[in-house]
Amino acid sequence: MKNFQSFTPEKYAKPPYEEVEPGIYRAPDPYGITEDPVYVTSITFELEPECYGEEDGTPEDIPQVPIEGILDEFNVSVTDFYEELNAKSEKTCYQEFGSNQLEDIRALRTLLGKRMYAVPYEEDGEEYYDMVVEP
Repeated sequence: MKNFQSFTPEKYAKPPYEEVEPGIYRAPDPYGITEDPVYVTSITFELEPECYGEEDGTPEDIPQVPIEGILDEFNVSVTDFYEELNAKSEKTCYQEFGSNQLEDIRALRTLLGKRMYAVPYEEDGEEYYDMVVEP
């Protein structure tokens, strides 16, 4: 994945969203699991078909490998898939990520302007991957 950029959807302009830092918003838990607020941010990025796990991906069908890498690396979850935007897009993927920890969202936003991809390796006959972040 490359070309990570901040994205501000219209929904952030009104309650229940409250901006706490540039590009980061406090909102109710989108899944209704807790009454505690969740911190969310939306980003866009482009898939790289030549990279492991991204080979057959499209904005409408973002592959599991790179997204799970982001979720694990930054301890966040996907809170909005922006299905309509992704369905109309040829190359830009739109995603909202959330966490109940502000620091997790701050860390995720360090990807802006960078590239992140999976590098596979084998251990004990099983395939795994590490995520690499490049400027």
